[in-house]
Amino acid sequence: MEMRVETAAMDALMVRLFDAIDEANMAWVIAADQKLRSALGPALIDLVPSYTTLLVHYDCQQLNHAEALTLINQALSGLKPVDTQAGELHDIPVWYDESVGPELPLVAKRAGLSVDELIRQHCNHDYCVFALGFAPGYGFMGLVDESLATPRLKTPRRKVAAGSVGIADRQTAIYPLLSPGGWNILGRTNVPLFEHAKRGEPLFRPGDKVRFRAISRAEFAADGGDTTPMEERP
Repeated sequence: MEMRVETAAMDALMVRLFDAIDEANMAWVIAADQKLRSALGPALIDLVPSYTTLLVHYDCQQLNHAEALTLINQALSGLKPVDTQAGELHDIPVWYDESVGPELPLVAKRAGLSVDELIRQHCNHDYCVFALGFAPGYGFMGLVDESLATPRLKTPRRKVAAGSVGIADRQTAIYPLLSPGGWNILGRTNVPLFEHAKRGEPLFRPGDKVRFRAISRAEFAADGGDTTPMEERP
C-alpha cells in the first residue's frame, strides 16, 4: 500500500490507498475509515469509503487545507488492517428466472455454463460490499468469478425493478428501487435495502459480506415478492 492524499475540492481530500480493486483492500479501507473519523472528530462532515479510496469532506471553518492534510497523515501513519470478519454477513434470497432476469441465459452462455450452473456459481461466494452509491442502499459488491464477468448493456434500460440482482464486469449488485440501469439482470430479491429507513440507514455497509441464495418462484411470491416480468428491451 502506498498512500496518496489528493485535493478533491476546497473542503475535501481524497485518500488513495490502492490503484486496483481487490477484496483484500477492504481491511485497510475500513481501518483508515475508523482512524480518520476519530482524528477529525467534529470537523468531519462526511467520509465516503470506496474500492481503493476514502473521500474526506471536512468543515473548512474548523480546519484549513494544511491542517486537514496534517491530521490525515498523522492518523494514517503506521496504519494496520482490521479484521474483516467483523462485517455483517447478509443472506439474500433471490428468485433467478428469465422473466425477472432477462440476461440470465446470456451470462450463462458467455460463461459456457447452463443456467443452473450459473446460478450455483453466483451463489457460491460471499461478496464484499466495496462501496455504496448510485441510489440509497445500492451496494457495489465483488468480485464475481472471472468466468461470469459480463460487460454492461450497450443501452441501459429505462426501468429496472427494485430488488433486481445484476452483474457488470466483475461486480454484482441489487437495485434498491425502480430506476434506470445497464447491468445484466439475473433475478430478483424481496429484501429491502433501505429497511432501516426510519433511521436513514442502508442495510449494507462497506466491509459487509453478501451471500445470495436461490429460491423458487413460490417462495419469492409467498414472501411478498413482485413477480411482474422485467421489460425485455431498454
